[in-house]
Amino acid sequence: MRNKKKVVIKIILIGAAIAVGALFLAQFIDSFGNGVFKDWFYSRFIERIPTEEGISYPVFYNWGGFKSFIITVIVVSLVVVSTIIILVMNYSNNRKSQEMKNTIESMRLQGQRHEQLLQMESQRKSDLITYLAHDMRTPLASIIGYLSLLDEVPEMPEEQKAKYVGITLDKAYRLEQLIEEFFDVTRFNLQTIVLNRQKLDLRLLLQQMADEFYPLVEPAGKSITVDTPDTLIYDGDGDKLARVFNNIIKNAVTYSYENTVIRITARQEDKLIIEVASHGDSIPKHQQEQIFEKFFRLDSSRSSQTGGAGLGLAIAKEIVDAHGGEISVRSDEKETVFTVKL
Repeated sequence: MRNKKKVVIKIILIGAAIAVGALFLAQFIDSFGNGVFKDWFYSRFIERIPTEEGISYPVFYNWGGFKSFIITVIVVSLVVVSTIIILVMNYSNNRKSQEMKNTIESMRLQGQRHEQLLQMESQRKSDLITYLAHDMRTPLASIIGYLSLLDEVPEMPEEQKAKYVGITLDKAYRLEQLIEEFFDVTRFNLQTIVLNRQKLDLRLLLQQMADEFYPLVEPAGKSITVDTPDTLIYDGDGDKLARVFNNIIKNAVTYSYENTVIRITARQEDKLIIEVASHGDSIPKHQQEQIFEKFFRLDSSRSSQTGGAGLGLAIAKEIVDAHGGEISVRSDEKETVFTVKL
């Protein structure tokens, strides 16, 4: 209520000021012109009274008319000022209303996008569980089949027996991998990343990671090089960062061409930058951000030989985010480079 009174008082004062200003302005303009306003004003409100000395002086003879004139000017000024204020307020309100509509629309679109992402993620997860369940049956059937042969034919030649045992072992390893992927899928949304930070030598960590992949790259004529500074100390969770680089290097090993070199480099700038570069089929531009989403796979048909749960890079991103860093990828016909900034 007090605010409304203040607004009314301000409008009245502004109107009065404009009215007085208008009179002075008219008088000022009149002084440079032919005196039209002055003549009208004098003829309407002022009468000159002559004296015995022959000098006349002005006297208000129509004080009531003058007051009516002043009131009229003030009222007109108030109407003009009020109209201007109303127009300005309406413009401001319309602008705020439009901004609010835009904000609501933006929030609505973000909500729709979030809901779509959740639906896509849920669909991917559902499809992936179906794929895993189907893929588990293949190695399991092979394991049962070969073990049945070994059991039914105890006099089987040693060479053939060793061959069947080797095949059975390979299928068991594959089944173990699929079971691990299945557990990754089912427990991913339940885990919370808690960091156990400590001083660690990233140079040593990266070299160890490269050495672990030697049995996988050597048969395909691939190799891994590590180029880092002699001293590369970082305060982070070594176990979880090992999982980050394991996932990235594994991705490079899986999808790089035969007889190529996978390069791991690290350097210290404003941040600690680690890059893993490989030569293979390029990742389409529109999918270079999607590959960090949960359950996303470039090969949607999911090859059971190279396919994973689509969680490796998503987990890597969550671990890097927990360290306050960022992970990205760039890919073209020449090479694919994963970059981690810590």
